[in-house]
Amino acid sequence: MRSIWNGAVSFGLVSIPVKLMNATENHSISFRQIHMEDGGRIRYRKFCDLEDAEVTTDEIGKGYEDADGTVIEVTDEDLAQLPLPTTKTIEIVAFVPADRIDPIQMTTPYYLSANGAPATKPYTVLREALKDSDKVAVARFALRGRERLGMLRVVDDVIAMHALLWPDEIRPADNVAPDTNVTVRDKELDLADALMNTLGEVDLDDLHDDYREALSQLIEAKIAGENLPEPGGDTGTGGKVIDLMAALERSVEAARESKGGGGKGAEVTELRGRERKRAPAKKTTPAKKTAAAKTASGKKTTDAKKATGSGSGNKKTAAKKQTTEKSGTRKSVTQKPGTKKAAAKKKTSA
Repeated sequence: MRSIWNGAVSFGLVSIPVKLMNATENHSISFRQIHMEDGGRIRYRKFCDLEDAEVTTDEIGKGYEDADGTVIEVTDEDLAQLPLPTTKTIEIVAFVPADRIDPIQMTTPYYLSANGAPATKPYTVLREALKDSDKVAVARFALRGRERLGMLRVVDDVIAMHALLWPDEIRPADNVAPDTNVTVRDKELDLADALMNTLGEVDLDDLHDDYREALSQLIEAKIAGENLPEPGGDTGTGGKVIDLMAALERSVEAARESKGGGGKGAEVTELRGRERKRAPAKKTTPAKKTAAAKTASGKKTTDAKKATGSGSGNKKTAAKKQTTEKSGTRKSVTQKPGTKKAAAKKKTSA
């Protein structure tokens, strides 16, 4: 990799000569602007608006436009005289826990390489110190005519530096979140959790740019004079989500099908017993508990009908009521045939 900056990392009284290299590269396919009639390149030329004449690069300088429209020339000599102690130094100013840096503040990543054999030992010492402390270094450095903030961390066996935005460059998130009070039900959160668990994790190395691949095939087909590739299916959701519960259930089923787990059984009652980091729910009255039991029981009965087939759709089952006792208080719970085993277990434990 080609270095774009040579300097030193200042670590207290220790100075570590380093080379700065870009850690990322752009694989996007770029286009040229052309004249559609004859395919000629479209080029831009720079003109002086006072002389209405084209100017060369050597004739172009820098100027700051004041509020009243006055343009103040700023030369390279003026900029060179500005006090910028970090011109050739990455000055570490603090070590902080990694979670103190908000990812929204991070911009361009770089790799730092030891510049020469004498820099190998102090470079390694700084790298191992960062590893052992589980902290990141906050530094100041200058690049491309301006001073910046940076965060140094260890990636494999290399010290990487992320350029950071200054705190006043981060826009506040005021008035961005929805301002409408929304009530979220436990069932909706259970389904969302089930969808997250079903999708699971992913190895980022397995992900690739489908659009760039399709664009490459399009260009290759045009070069070879072949028929253009057929467009892929529409993967967008489109329209508005009318029923959130139904959309979540369909999403869970689709995710299970893609994972090879089958599309049936989108219910997530097994998540009821899992602890969730939320504020404790308010105590539910017996009437509300009975209604919740009816809802869960009705859902299981519906799934049972689907599994049995349409032939059993005409059969009717009578709901049985069972009285349970807990702490001297009698509660009436309506149960359906799909919950007989669960009711028997509750009665035995009581």
